Amino acid sequence: MSARLGRELGDSTELHTASIGNPGEFWEEVFARAVHHGSRGDGPWQTASPLPPGATFFPDAETCYAEELLAGGQLPGARPEAVIYRREDGHREVITWSELRAQVAVVAAELRAVGVGPGVVVGAWLPNAPEAVVTMLATSALGGVFTSASPDFGPEALADRFAQVAPRVLVVADGYRYNGREHLRLPLLPRVLELLPTVRATFVVPELSAPADVAAACRSIAAPASVTVRLWPSHDPAAAAESPGTDATVDFVRRRFADAGFVLYSSGTTGRPKCIVHSGLGILLKHWTEHVLHCDIKPGDTVFYFTTCGWMMWNWLVGSLAVGATIVLYDGFPLAEGGDALWRLAAEEDVTFFGASAKFFDTCRTRGLRPGAEHDLGRLRTVASTGSPLAPEDFAYIYREVADDVHLASISGGTDICGCFVLGDPTRNVYAGEIQGPALGVEVDVIDELGDSLRDRPGARGELVCRNVFPSMPLYFAGDEQGERYRAAYFEVNPGMWTHGDFAHWTDHGGVVITGRSDATLNVGGVRIGTAEIYRHIEAVEGIVEALAVAQDRGDGRIVLFVRLEPGRTLDDDLRSRITSQLRTHASPRHVPGVILAAEDFPRTRSGKLAELAVADVVNGRVVRNTHALANPESLAEFADRPELG
Repeated sequence: MSARLGRELGDSTELHTASIGNPGEFWEEVFARAVHHGSRGDGPWQTASPLPPGATFFPDAETCYAEELLAGGQLPGARPEAVIYRREDGHREVITWSELRAQVAVVAAELRAVGVGPGVVVGAWLPNAPEAVVTMLATSALGGVFTSASPDFGPEALADRFAQVAPRVLVVADGYRYNGREHLRLPLLPRVLELLPTVRATFVVPELSAPADVAAACRSIAAPASVTVRLWPSHDPAAAAESPGTDATVDFVRRRFADAGFVLYSSGTTGRPKCIVHSGLGILLKHWTEHVLHCDIKPGDTVFYFTTCGWMMWNWLVGSLAVGATIVLYDGFPLAEGGDALWRLAAEEDVTFFGASAKFFDTCRTRGLRPGAEHDLGRLRTVASTGSPLAPEDFAYIYREVADDVHLASISGGTDICGCFVLGDPTRNVYAGEIQGPALGVEVDVIDELGDSLRDRPGARGELVCRNVFPSMPLYFAGDEQGERYRAAYFEVNPGMWTHGDFAHWTDHGGVVITGRSDATLNVGGVRIGTAEIYRHIEAVEGIVEALAVAQDRGDGRIVLFVRLEPGRTLDDDLRSRITSQLRTHASPRHVPGVILAAEDFPRTRSGKLAELAVADVVNGRVVRNTHALANPESLAEFADRPELG
């Protein structure tokens, strides 16, 4: 970067200033370092657009995301192992770079045979297992579009997402394990296929049962005549017999920036979840800056993040293959073995980068775990936390009980950008309770209600915004051809700036503190859930007239559900149980409220819309905004000082 600018940059603060003041030079340098295959093309670094959608980076470049990730094993210093898989029940599996490439070649051939090619969508309803990584890489290798969801999502919640992008192929597991229990998925497959009429081929991964038993189950699935259901290729004797071995080659299909590569989902407060379409090249460039410059990940490092396939941190974790890191996948209950499972994993796999949710670290602290004293964490250099703000006492806990010499990086961003707005900086001091600074190439700010910057007013709370465009902003939303929903989601509140929906404030050190959601979206452990997803299922529960859900800023966040009942009904244990069962079965365990309370009346705007933000402010002890817009502001009194929310 210094060479491109013709001047030396003294520190990371100057680098950030240069990255937003000279974006062309910055992203050209990132492209040169992150992309080893494909072509740059002769065009400009960006086709300018005042607002997304429309901003295109390196429009003439042709790259393949899978090709870049698989090339990570060829970087000097990379370990032979590409993927290490650990499961709650003790199962361990290691896949080398050559084995990974061979598996991708086999699966890509099978996907091509069932019609996967450029622009075709493959959906993965899988646990955090190697098959998910292989499916993603094989889809990308063919120029297809990959999308994934956690297996704990029910058929309706899965269809709310996948049906919007019309997948041709579905990859599922026969089940998954969590907290000592096995959860079957194959019995739900007929309903899933009914809800996803575009699927023509389904591959089933044997996660709980032997391959032969799963193969037999596949033959008995009541699937539509137009859909084939078969065993995952690497467990299929016919496919294995034709395997090219570890010398396999993959014919990579290179795509342009504007071509869809991934679809992720971030819920709004009305309707189905937003289907956010991302560029493979855009994610590659953004993740390279975060992995290398912000997190100091190098070839040969071992990177672990506790995540599921339904969270953008899974994409982030897998993306670190591109920089030559070995990734560690864990599927199951993070607090298995008395809370020790992930720390034992970190020690046994020589993890250098360890990431988890803020709630995980807080739980370790309250349980009195002492990972540093009980395990050899000598290779650990970076500990990352996201999903919700990391409390000051948890900063102290990590430095006291995990390691006193690690870089502790609290990070925050979102599925919307498949990356971070603010995160760590290994060259700067760490201060308890705050995130070190903005992401390189991203002009982050905090503004007041008038749109003025609060940078010179540390501690003053405002809206987190972004004033520029960068490569991992969405290409578009599925089904939003004119970009109306896209612009309304991020640019309607503060025209000309991306408004992310987080409250934040600057600190005296130039850091940022995230203090909670400023919109009605529910954030539970980093997964954003739209209130509409909850309401549609609650309405089916007998005795409930209406529901209102808000997020309470506790730990990783919890959902508080208020219900209005039919006359004569009471909110007893039976009704609470039916509410919980309805959401767990038809949506997912993440949709289940932490607290369910009854209310006589809900506040509404003068147009009759539920005032979720007002209730969220009351529940979280904040000053209620815009009470003048409420038709019945007196109803807010019912939500204040509820002992159940203490």
